[in-house]
Amino acid sequence: MIELIREAPLGQAIRFLSGKRLLKYPEEESGFQLPPQILSQLEKNEPSQDDRAGGTLPSTSEDLATLQVVMSRGHAQRASFTNERMREEAEIDIERSRSIPIVPQKTADGIALVDWYTTDDPANPQNWSPSKKAFVVFILCFYTSTVYCAGPIYTTAVEGIVDRFGVSHVAAAVGLSLYVLAYGVGDLLFSPLTEIPIIGRNPIYYLTFIVFWALSFAPPFVDSFGGLLALRFWMGFFGSPALANGGATIGDMYSLIYIPFGLCWWVYSAWTGPAFGLLFGGFSVMAEGWRLPMWEIVWISSLVLTCMLCLMPETSAATILLRRAGRLRRLTGDSRLQSQSEIDQRHLSASEILFSSLVRPMEIMLKDPSIFFVNLYTGYFYGVFYTFFEVFPLVFPPFYGFNLGQTGLAFFSTQVGVTIAIAGYFAYLHWYMVPDNLRNGFREQEHRLVPAIFGSVLLPIGLFIFAWTANPSVHWIAPLIGVVVFVIGHFCVMQSLFIYLPFAYPQYTASLFAGNSIWRSCIAAGAVVFARPLFINLGVDRGVSLLGGVSVFGILGTVAIYAFGKKLRARSKFAQS
Repeated sequence: MIELIREAPLGQAIRFLSGKRLLKYPEEESGFQLPPQILSQLEKNEPSQDDRAGGTLPSTSEDLATLQVVMSRGHAQRASFTNERMREEAEIDIERSRSIPIVPQKTADGIALVDWYTTDDPANPQNWSPSKKAFVVFILCFYTSTVYCAGPIYTTAVEGIVDRFGVSHVAAAVGLSLYVLAYGVGDLLFSPLTEIPIIGRNPIYYLTFIVFWALSFAPPFVDSFGGLLALRFWMGFFGSPALANGGATIGDMYSLIYIPFGLCWWVYSAWTGPAFGLLFGGFSVMAEGWRLPMWEIVWISSLVLTCMLCLMPETSAATILLRRAGRLRRLTGDSRLQSQSEIDQRHLSASEILFSSLVRPMEIMLKDPSIFFVNLYTGYFYGVFYTFFEVFPLVFPPFYGFNLGQTGLAFFSTQVGVTIAIAGYFAYLHWYMVPDNLRNGFREQEHRLVPAIFGSVLLPIGLFIFAWTANPSVHWIAPLIGVVVFVIGHFCVMQSLFIYLPFAYPQYTASLFAGNSIWRSCIAAGAVVFARPLFINLGVDRGVSLLGGVSVFGILGTVAIYAFGKKLRARSKFAQS
């Protein structure tokens, strides 16, 4: 627990205020001795035979080869999602139980690259206990769920906003639209920043969320509609790091083959936010008016911020090793002790960061048909989901006599759907995908699209069920079954496509996800605005049927990528086979 607090922002503040006399790192303790393998590299190029005989360093060529793998993983998380990386991680998992000292590499100019001290070094996030990893994932999911909750909970207050500011329902919906759009805009800025080792992941998380938390106090008091819209945009903007970088944080802690399990919980939390937001918000508006849901975001975000500041550690290996290198230099006065990450970041330029975050995502999408389809398809059904926030009030209150709270309870069917989906996906990973990868290695990237094909079929089925059963003469459970089916399909498609992207294009993973995020956000933001006029003009049945009909093309596209994706990748200058 002390280590957890020390790595959190609160612990770092305590260290700063105490002049680093409290919550010391091992390198700052009076009895700390520099590991022999580091001393050896500072004194000479190769370890001596006496060192090997004494047992302080690995004594066989196999050990040295294995530790070379461990060392390379210690400097930075690899981008390539390959069979080689999976084999390396399997070797690392075995060596962790032996606590073997790691010999740091020495560069041609005499720099000793600071790495983990041993294979089971507790500072390495990959070595954290399962309970510590689960706790960090819990905080990340709580954070993500809160940001996603703050978006749709606004819709429960729309009627009050319409009355208070004298605007139309379509204009009032812009408050959600701008919030969603800001997700993608924020991703473009904050995703690249977390990859700079001197910054890391944690400062971006807590500094932006402090702004989000401060802004959340204003909506209950705002006295102009324009001011409310501005606040909504900036809250979405400063809440976006949870959505942009959560997957990277999970990847810091889990080996490649088990990352999908952590990602599933993170995605699950993204569904939890809207489901509970509409549930709590609906009953709150009925009890105390439209401003109370805004206060609920203040209360929830206050709890999240407390957890984040007190207990959220840094997970980036590059950042942790950079800080360790700094402590070792202060201890020894030897400037040759440097981490690979701080050497790498010297070559970063503002223009390169700007290009990778703004230009490259668009370039890849326009030049690669498979990426264009993935962005278009995920953006489409992401936008369809956001139309639910407009169609539910047009169905359940007038057709079934639901009040606002009961309509929020009906929306909780999305949580039922994603719970069924994650249970099925865990079963798929546990009993098929992981054993198959361990036996046969990674297959072609298109093999990971099988759940997406299944999900792409469920998407239009769910929409058609909703469209054709949302009628006063049909029990209200029928359209909710359609929602459940849609959500199961949504989850399966999203998970599969989001795993397909980094495996097929590993060296451009950050750019791909940044591009996909802004694309999805733009489509969803537009969907929120056009949804109500669409359903009013065409009717719920024909309007939702239209969305379902268009989504049928997604089946054809997913099957085409599955069948011809390998050929498309072979012709793409961006792909890695």
